[in-house]
Amino acid sequence: MRPRLTLINRDYTRLWFGQAVSSVGDAVFSTTLVLWVATVLAKDEPWAPLAVSGIVAASSVSVLVIGPLAGVFVDRWDKRATMLRTEVLRGGLVAVLTAVAFLPAGALPAGVWLGLVYVTVLLLHAAGQFFSPARFAVLADLVTGDADRARAAGIAQATGETAWIIGPPLAAPLLFTAGLQWALLFNGLTYAVSWVAIRSLRVPGAGARSAGAGGAARPAGRQGAGLRREFTDGLRFFAGSRFLVALLLLSVIGQFGVGALGTLNVFFATDNLHADARLYGYLGMAMGAGGIAGALCGGRVVQWLGARRTTWAALLVSGVLLVAYSRQSGFVGGVALLFVFTVPLTVLNTAMSPLLLAAAPPDYRGRVMAVFYPVTRLASMLSAALSGWLAGSVLRDAGGTVGGIRFGPVDTIIAAAGLIVLLAGCYAVAALPPDAERSAGKPTGGSPDDTDDTDDTDGVPRPEAGALVPGPRGGRPAPGRPADGPPGSRE
Repeated sequence: MRPRLTLINRDYTRLWFGQAVSSVGDAVFSTTLVLWVATVLAKDEPWAPLAVSGIVAASSVSVLVIGPLAGVFVDRWDKRATMLRTEVLRGGLVAVLTAVAFLPAGALPAGVWLGLVYVTVLLLHAAGQFFSPARFAVLADLVTGDADRARAAGIAQATGETAWIIGPPLAAPLLFTAGLQWALLFNGLTYAVSWVAIRSLRVPGAGARSAGAGGAARPAGRQGAGLRREFTDGLRFFAGSRFLVALLLLSVIGQFGVGALGTLNVFFATDNLHADARLYGYLGMAMGAGGIAGALCGGRVVQWLGARRTTWAALLVSGVLLVAYSRQSGFVGGVALLFVFTVPLTVLNTAMSPLLLAAAPPDYRGRVMAVFYPVTRLASMLSAALSGWLAGSVLRDAGGTVGGIRFGPVDTIIAAAGLIVLLAGCYAVAALPPDAERSAGKPTGGSPDDTDDTDDTDGVPRPEAGALVPGPRGGRPAPGRPADGPPGSRE
C-alpha cells in the first residue's frame, strides 16, 4: 500500500518536494532582484525600467542561444548526474552574488552591480537549459502511464502557481527588513534542498541508458563533428514527426494569441475595467487561482475526454472566453472571467507533459525539449513585442463604436488574440486526427530504432494529448530557474 504522503510513487514525491522548494526560491529570487534594481539601485533614475528589462533579456538570451545545443549534451549524459551538477553550479553562482551583496550598494558603481546581476542571471539560465530537459527525461523514467504522467504534470503546475503566490510576499519583507544578501541566501539554500532530493532518486535504468547515448566513449577529435551530427539528427527527427510539428505549431499559434494579454492586461485593467492600478494584483491572483484549478483537474479531464478532444475543446473554449474578457467593462466581471479563462488554458499545459514524454524516444528527449523551449520562448517574446507595438503606434488612436459596442486599441488586440486562440483550436481539429495517439512519436523520417517507452506491442507510443499554450503570465521574469514550458513545472 502506498504511504498517504506519497504522490504517485516515492521517487516522484522526492523530486516534487525538491522542485516545490526550488520554485519558491525562484519566486523569491526573481521578485527580489526586480525590487532591488527598481527601488534601490536605480531609484528615481529614468533608466530604471530599462535596467529591470535587462533581467528578462539576460534570461531570454540564454534560452535562445544555449537551449538548442543543450539538448544534445543532455541526451549524451546521465540525466540525474546532469541535474545534480547544474544545481551545484547554480548554487555556487548565487553564493558568489550573495557574498558580493554584503557590500553596501554604494561600494560599486551602478553599472558594475547591473553587470553582476545580468551575468549571474545569464549563467543561471544557461545552466537551467541543461537542467530542464534532464528533469523531463528523469520524470519519464520515474512516472509511467499516461494517467500518472498527466497527474504529475497537474501537480507540478499547481505547485508552480502556488509558489508564485507564496514567494513574492516573502521577497519584499526579506529585502527591505533583512537585506538583499539574505534574500539571495534563501534562494541558494533552495538549490541545496533540490540537490539533496535529486541525490536520493533511484532512476530505473539510468546507467544503461546514459551509456547507450554514447557520449562518454567518443574520441576527443570527433566531439565537434559528433555534436553537429547529433544536433542535426535531433532537428531531423523533430521535423520528421508530423505530430510533434503539429504540437509546436499549436503552441506557437496559441502563444501569439494569449501572449498579448501579458503585455496589455495592466492597461486593460485601468482603461477598460476602470480599476485603480492598485487593484491590478487581483487579476494576477485570479490567474493564479485559475491555474491551480486547471492544473489539479487537468489529468482527470484528459481521462474523461480523451487526447484529441481535450486539445481542441480547451483551445476553443479559451478563445471564446478571451474574446468575452475583451468586452468586459467592470472589474469584478473581469476578474471572474479571467479566472475561468485560465482554467482550460492550464488544462492544456497539464496534458502536454505526458504527450511529449510519450512522443519523444529516450535518446531524443533532450533535443525534443531543446526545440520546444526556445521556439515557444521566442514566440512569447515576439507576441509581447508585437502587441505592445500595435497598441502604442499603429492602433494607438484606433477606436469607435460598432452596433453600440465601443472598441479601443487594447480591447481590440485582446479580442484578436482570442480569435487566434480559436484558430489554434480549429487547427487542432484538423492536425490531430482520431489516431493521433497511435501516430504520436513515430516520425516520417529519422532512425528506425528511435522508439521506446511503448505502451503496446507494436512499438508505437500512445500518449495522451494536449497542447503547449503558455499562459498569459509570461512577462514574469524568473532569473533563478527558467520556466519549463512543456513539462508543466517551473524548472
